[in-house]
Amino acid sequence: MPTIVGVPRETFPGERRVAITPRQCEALRKSGMEVLVEHSAGTEAGYTDDLYVARGTRLASRSEVFQEADVIAQVRAIGANPDEGRSDLALFRPGQAVVGFGEPLTALKEASDLAETGVSFFALELMPRITRAQAMDALSSMATISGYRAVLMAATQLPKMFPMLMTAAGTITPAKAFVLGAGVAGLQAIATAKRVGAVVSAYDVRPAVKEQVESVGAKFVILDVDSKASEDKGGYAKGMDEAFYRRQRELMTEVLREQDVVITTAAVPGRKSPILITGEMVSAMCSGSVIVDIAAERGGNCELTRPGETVVHNGVSVMGPVNLPSMVPFHASQMFASNVSAFLKLLVTGSGVVVNREDEIIRETLVTHEGKVVHSRIAELLGAERTVNA
Repeated sequence: MPTIVGVPRETFPGERRVAITPRQCEALRKSGMEVLVEHSAGTEAGYTDDLYVARGTRLASRSEVFQEADVIAQVRAIGANPDEGRSDLALFRPGQAVVGFGEPLTALKEASDLAETGVSFFALELMPRITRAQAMDALSSMATISGYRAVLMAATQLPKMFPMLMTAAGTITPAKAFVLGAGVAGLQAIATAKRVGAVVSAYDVRPAVKEQVESVGAKFVILDVDSKASEDKGGYAKGMDEAFYRRQRELMTEVLREQDVVITTAAVPGRKSPILITGEMVSAMCSGSVIVDIAAERGGNCELTRPGETVVHNGVSVMGPVNLPSMVPFHASQMFASNVSAFLKLLVTGSGVVVNREDEIIRETLVTHEGKVVHSRIAELLGAERTVNA
């Protein structure tokens, strides 16, 4: 019997992505799996039911998808969909596998609730940054889209044009864009702003990324701060102490005065986003300038950011967009589905789902298994929370 991969419709408010696209359904079928998709699961992303059927996919009701599937593929599992996702808990069955985003480092209760259902939950946020896992790195895929989309939002909000133009009415000078954080989202923001015609500069707490920043067309801004301990062994940015961020903000104020657009992207997994731009720093910027805070969902890098809103302070627009990838659902789904498919080809063998905890990718993404929270870091956080609340 082939392993059945179930794809339910996403229920998080405003979520337009789908976990598996028709093309990946066909690819999984060629790998010996069968895909079962809930009716209309891909419609909002631009993938109609007819497209799934044409690729040899079966359609079913939500309850049938959960009942028949050996693996449930979701963009947002319950941890990343704590309200609407709770209704799915009764549909899971012991031994089933769940693959998707789940905010495992912060949604501890949801992780515990998933464990009680007996499912094996694989959180894609925990994908190790190793060469073998690059094709499965959904977090980086979505960050690419966020960086791209943030620049387009800024270009729409800015009362200027990005490129330099030579016209009969005179020369229009290019806009100046500054990107804070040169991870995947930041590098894509730099490249996009450069393509649109801005003069781009960027800063990152990790000096090692200077070459990457310059390779996509930006000037790397150097601030006189000690940043030797700014990156963990997994390649992710680490949180620094408040004295570090205070010194960083002082030096950055002068840089911000010159900018038309600022894109902030600094995020630390499992923690609130660091405040890099204070209200006082925003006040020092020119009226009409735009800040797009990609880190808004975790509190934001700007003190004035309100998730899902645009705040105007002294003429400066502070935009706090949430779920940017869902604004580009067709390609976001395409990229996410490719990542999930690559992971499923590792997880599923001819004999079905095999939870091989000797494999680093399987071990590091596995949150719950056989009724327990088995990921050491999350189990530790869960234990600490229970001690505090006891």
